[in-house]
Amino acid sequence: MKVVICDDCIRDLQNVEKLLETYMNAGIRLEVESYADACILYERISRGELADIYVLDMIMSEKTGIDIGSLLREVGSKSVIIYLTSSDDFALEAYGVHAARYLLKPVSEKDFFEALDFAVSHIKVNADILFPVKTKMGTVSVPYSRIEYIENYSRMLNVFLTDKEIVRSIFIRKSFDEEIREIAGDKNFLRVHKSFLINMNHIKKLEPGNILMESGRRIPVSKTRTANVKREYLLFISECYM
Repeated sequence: MKVVICDDCIRDLQNVEKLLETYMNAGIRLEVESYADACILYERISRGELADIYVLDMIMSEKTGIDIGSLLREVGSKSVIIYLTSSDDFALEAYGVHAARYLLKPVSEKDFFEALDFAVSHIKVNADILFPVKTKMGTVSVPYSRIEYIENYSRMLNVFLTDKEIVRSIFIRKSFDEEIREIAGDKNFLRVHKSFLINMNHIKKLEPGNILMESGRRIPVSKTRTANVKREYLLFISECYM
């Protein structure tokens, strides 16, 4: 499991490194990379060099912690983000990139270890499951985390991925309900319309009658499901930050 730390304050960076060393003394193996320059980290993420956990200072020159978090979500990364900051003014921004924890400096060992425990367990629990799609070229297995939403269109499944690729199935003989039964049971997925199943990790905004996804696509929400969709998404968000 790989952890990246980024803080342009060398002293704070070294403090986090020491905390990680202490944490690993309990027998947890982690690969750690440290960055004092957020721009270098930003470029590496842009090239697809990703880690499992990011411990980011919120306020940095040139590229902020939010800039890095937003990029991670744009490239479809499911990495766990832990923000460290000297101010609580940016908590809402942290929620916007689905940060797992928002810790005020100076960070206590107790709070930091709790955040790491959550991150490590979250990654283990959410190790990618594959969704098989029967296509003209054969069966394509798509990781759940890469799926933004699934559409039932003319008795075919259109699986829209976070990198904007679309995997199209052959004609389905079963109902849409039967085809998506297993993935629909995953806590990250929500049925919002008779023809749409979405991954709540990739919701950008709830709108009247629609859901705006991170890709910019808008998914219709049926009137009969509106109240449930709002309730389930709020529960999902609250669980992400507990």
